[in-house]
Amino acid sequence: MRDHNFLTEMNARHLWHPMAHPGEMQAQPPRVITGAAGVTITDMDGHTTIDAVGGLWNVNLGYSCEPIKAAIADQLGRLPYYSAFKGTTNDAAIELSVRMAEMFAPDGLSRVFFTSGGSDSVDTALKLARQYHRLRGEAGRTKFIALRKGYHGTHWGGASVNGNPQFRAPYEPLLPGCFHVPAPYLYRNPFDETDHDRLSVLCLAALDAEIEMQVPGTVAAFIMEPVLGAGGVIVPPPGFMAGAREICDRHGVLLIADEVITGFGRTGDVSGSRHWGVKPDLMTLAKAMTSGYFPMGAVMVADRLAGTFEGEGGAMIGTGYTYSGHPVGCAAALACLEETERLALWDRAAHRGARLKAGLHDLAQRHEAIGDVRGEGLMCALEIVSDRDARTAAPDLAGRIFEATYKAGVMVRWSGTNLVMSPPLILEDADCDRIIAALDEGLSVS
Repeated sequence: MRDHNFLTEMNARHLWHPMAHPGEMQAQPPRVITGAAGVTITDMDGHTTIDAVGGLWNVNLGYSCEPIKAAIADQLGRLPYYSAFKGTTNDAAIELSVRMAEMFAPDGLSRVFFTSGGSDSVDTALKLARQYHRLRGEAGRTKFIALRKGYHGTHWGGASVNGNPQFRAPYEPLLPGCFHVPAPYLYRNPFDETDHDRLSVLCLAALDAEIEMQVPGTVAAFIMEPVLGAGGVIVPPPGFMAGAREICDRHGVLLIADEVITGFGRTGDVSGSRHWGVKPDLMTLAKAMTSGYFPMGAVMVADRLAGTFEGEGGAMIGTGYTYSGHPVGCAAALACLEETERLALWDRAAHRGARLKAGLHDLAQRHEAIGDVRGEGLMCALEIVSDRDARTAAPDLAGRIFEATYKAGVMVRWSGTNLVMSPPLILEDADCDRIIAALDEGLSVS
């Protein structure tokens, strides 16, 4: 490995970072992470912190999961790659498909299409939704509806249904026929509503009205995250997703659950959909599928859709990726899912998430810079403000708190005016307490 000076000097000379300004990365080089173990990461200066970001929502099993590493090494020795396109496949992909069908059977999902990651999964789900309607003689169902503040990756389709303009505006015009309705974001919403249940009713009414406005026979699917992640950990009321399910059913619209973040335990259940008691038509997965050890994703398909594709009058699925069903990724996922179940990570997420959220609420009692505390399972956020009464957004202050918290020994994610936490689900109680202590110190800069 090159020395400190080389890495600092050359970091952004040739490398363009995702979600970053290239010039800013040259002027202010980002931290170079050179090591990790358990729930901690170490930068090139030797500073070790708890990774309260969990990589990027994905390292559920931490950085020292030997079964996943061993599975990857073994598969590389046996079969490092082969295509799963028509006519060929591999044993790891077959085994993983059975395992996924077992895991998501309670969600009513029995078929799986493998991808290379979350953005692939979203684009695939959108395509399958359109194709499903076409096969059933409703080719006019081409439109998609999503929530504002929702995040659905960065591919062309995913960016089109994305509910944040910063991921859309630079690349417009995007996919036509994509529309957005308000999310049940209690802290900031266009209705100035302060009651969560009433806000849920208003947002569901907006969804119903938008489908009617577009003409139901032209709408293919509604896509939502069970908990909005990148938008700031926006937790809907318990009945919101079920309400969306009812509206979709009434209009013949498919419900796509984007569980790239929430899948595999982060909400305190195996899936976010199950957490809210809802069975979606399609579910997108990635991130924790391999705990970040290999790029891998999937789309799970409901039983009732499967017959349309597989039976008489069905059709070829005309989409896919070179690495769909990659044997190394499938081996990593099999090992990851076994460890996830063995440790019952969803139960750990529920317990540790409650402890972390309680600590964040305690911080809010003592720090005026905290405007809002949100969380479900082990995904939490603090919204930082300069004036609590006026709810004045303060992204620069959030940045200073982020820096001070890192120096105090915890990496959180700074996203606009939010400080987001999505730590590994193997977190211990003592780690939760260290996160709160570091944030307490970081918030002292305000």
